[in-house]
Amino acid sequence: MPAGFYTDWISVATDEARHFRLLQNRLAAMGYAYGDFAAHDGLWEMALRTRQDCLARMALVPRLLEARGLDVTPGMIAKLAQTGDGESVAVLEIILREEVGHVAIGTRWFNFCCQARGCDPESTFLELLKDVGRGALRGPYNAEARRLAGFTSGEMHGITVLANNAG
Repeated sequence: MPAGFYTDWISVATDEARHFRLLQNRLAAMGYAYGDFAAHDGLWEMALRTRQDCLARMALVPRLLEARGLDVTPGMIAKLAQTGDGESVAVLEIILREEVGHVAIGTRWFNFCCQARGCDPESTFLELLKDVGRGALRGPYNAEARRLAGFTSGEMHGITVLANNAG
């Protein structure tokens, strides 16, 4: 992969470490620690599943699973705002804003991989989704954040169709 690929992902890793510190500090202020609550390891499982294929990794880690965070974070922000937890809202707003950029980086490198293989990004993405992660396809979708992250209207339509057919 070109040097820009590595530079982009080092930047993402730096942001993610900062996000972890923000969340860790917020939990500590509330009397908790990371690990006190159950969590899933879906990103890690998908990273292992796609470890041999950069194209699949770019489609399914940032563009499927991390994009799901774009969808659910506004609802979390709204619930926290209703409880008056402005500090947690501020943390999640930072993370949401930066995650749009992370998903956009995934889009850029997914498209690069598709071009290198001579395949259509939109149909390739939707084909990859047919076999995995249907739970991550359910709405509602943060259409504006996904648009900013490089999702096409065709991809958004395809995601909706796949999600509706999964149930």
